[in-house]
Amino acid sequence: MIHPVILSGGTGSRLWPMSRALFPKQLQPLVGFHSLLQDTALRVADPSRFHAPVVVCNAEHRFVVAEQLRQVDRPAAAILLEPMARNTAPAIAAAAEALLARDPDAVMLVLPSDHAMIRPEPWLAGVFAAEATARSGSIVTFGIRPARAETGYGYIRAGAAIADAGPCRKIEAFVEKPDQATAERLVADGRHYWNAGIFLLSARAYLDELRRHEPKIADAASAAVAMGRRDLDFLRLDADAFSSAPSRSIDYAVMERTDHGVVVAVDPGWSDVGSWRALHEIAPQDEHGNVRIGDVLAAGTRNSYLRSNGRLLVTVGVEDLVVVADPDAVLVARRDRAQEVKGVVEALAAAGRAEATSPAVVYRPWGHYRNVDSGAGFQVKRIVVNPGGRLSLQRHAKRSEHWVVVAGVAEVTVGSETRRLGPTESVVVPAGAAHRLANPGDEDLHLIEVQSGAYVGEDDIERLDDAYGRA
Repeated sequence: MIHPVILSGGTGSRLWPMSRALFPKQLQPLVGFHSLLQDTALRVADPSRFHAPVVVCNAEHRFVVAEQLRQVDRPAAAILLEPMARNTAPAIAAAAEALLARDPDAVMLVLPSDHAMIRPEPWLAGVFAAEATARSGSIVTFGIRPARAETGYGYIRAGAAIADAGPCRKIEAFVEKPDQATAERLVADGRHYWNAGIFLLSARAYLDELRRHEPKIADAASAAVAMGRRDLDFLRLDADAFSSAPSRSIDYAVMERTDHGVVVAVDPGWSDVGSWRALHEIAPQDEHGNVRIGDVLAAGTRNSYLRSNGRLLVTVGVEDLVVVADPDAVLVARRDRAQEVKGVVEALAAAGRAEATSPAVVYRPWGHYRNVDSGAGFQVKRIVVNPGGRLSLQRHAKRSEHWVVVAGVAEVTVGSETRRLGPTESVVVPAGAAHRLANPGDEDLHLIEVQSGAYVGEDDIERLDDAYGRA
């Protein structure tokens, strides 16, 4: 059986405003009903061929990742929390170290969490056909048969076939993202494939190659796992050890240097979902070439990607646009310039705008909240607490809070008093008072929170006790 290793550390800033650092694209339902992370896990859900996945993710996303996998009945065997981003080579090394501790013959299928496949069956057939080759020590990557001369992807040049290795061919070279003329030549050559960043490899073989070419990464990953700390169902990689790893991709650290690299060509309708233009290409379009998602009315509109995550979106007499309306931000861009959104996000972050990183809906292990309104000295939120969910026991130094229950039952603790509130009932939490909110019922709890005070930032929280290990 194969161990899926899902890498979920990216931020997907080219898909702003939906994708933001605190809730990136892999956690979003961009291509269908499920999130990209869930789709990735479901591709490798056959219990006769695959173990439960190992996930490497940002610590900020840990509860959402765990919950999304639980929702599709693919709970992770382990979730490793990166204390900081160090690119793919260290992340894969940490997963390999964790797997070898319980399976000395572990073979890993390394998967980005934010890609789409329209027809995964040909790719799965390639995985199973290359499994024996991977177990023998080769490092297998999967090249996507190019549908066009694409300048946004790197390419892999395939060499000679390998005896007794099925569809595997030696890797002759990796080609960086080309210009248009070079891309057209590569596609016409017939030996070049898009580099999808998917790998099938023995955990031990990968670490051996890493020690040969990038020993600092191998040593750092080994120490980060060995000195890691258990936190509920997660393993927090040791920050000091992991930070000592050079930031390298697996392509640079291993694949471009190893003598054991092989490639399998597949055609699964793959996309890295790297921009709004890419989403327009893979999503179902109407007779005018428009993708319409949400409450959208398109009049005289052609070849556009139109998405509303709430309010009504209307377009009249436009074409070749991307229009994405989130509750707190709206993006309008020419479709052929959608890649430039990343620079806009960097400018927003430099200006200190919360919209650069924080989504309108913020998810927590107990539920989620949405900012409704704010101004000088106040902030209004709509809070939803899942059945059985409970916020931390906390207090605020600079603000008071007024909670009004809209639906469900709230169990409220303020100081030494605990009581239950139903719809239309309310309570005031004074500044400095220890307090907790919980949902003892079997339905979602909805309430409105009004914060008032000299400062209403999220960092004015002192957690005294927490069921999710955040105190």
